[in-house]
Amino acid sequence: MRKDPLWWTGIGCALLAAVLTALVVAGWRPLLAYDERVARDLHAHAVTHPSVTQFMRVLSDWVWDPWTIRALAAVACVLLWWRGDRRRALVVALVTLAASAVQQGLKVLVGRDRPVWSDPVDSAQYAAYPSGHAMTATVVCGLLLWLLPRPLPGVRMVAAWTVAAVSVLGVGFTRVYLGVHWPSDVLAGWLLGVALVALVTSWPVRERGCDPVER
Repeated sequence: MRKDPLWWTGIGCALLAAVLTALVVAGWRPLLAYDERVARDLHAHAVTHPSVTQFMRVLSDWVWDPWTIRALAAVACVLLWWRGDRRRALVVALVTLAASAVQQGLKVLVGRDRPVWSDPVDSAQYAAYPSGHAMTATVVCGLLLWLLPRPLPGVRMVAAWTVAAVSVLGVGFTRVYLGVHWPSDVLAGWLLGVALVALVTSWPVRERGCDPVER
């Protein structure tokens, strides 16, 4: 039996995501009431603070847009391939693609409606659950952290983790603030993203002449 903490983190997040999905599909009232309350309060703030809302839209639609984040993964793949680290380049590419497939598949299967407002401040396509923005940011940021060389000076490591955390948490907040997702959509994206990255990167990847990635 595997005892790798990273592996068990992935298993735990996958199970939590499964439970959350079941509650959403079943329409568990306490969860839906919480989603509605948080979404309503944040939307009310967004409507009355247009400058903050515009800033959130820039972050959500440009800085942390899934295609922007996927572009970072593509750059990492190219650099890894150019350096001869082709196995890890394939891991990044395949996991990023798998994340897109999982989120789109769940959107179709769950079919959850997005919040509807009489005075919307933003719009989005496809079903709500899970948040593609949140899952994509979690997966790509997690993979980029996995690719960091070891050992890395403490300050640089802290800076990298800080940027990743701000990006993952920040994009989730913007999606709820802009009224295009329920909080549980974002939570599902985070859980699924952590599960996917943790389960994949818990297996060491060897390259010729290279040691496995230290964790």
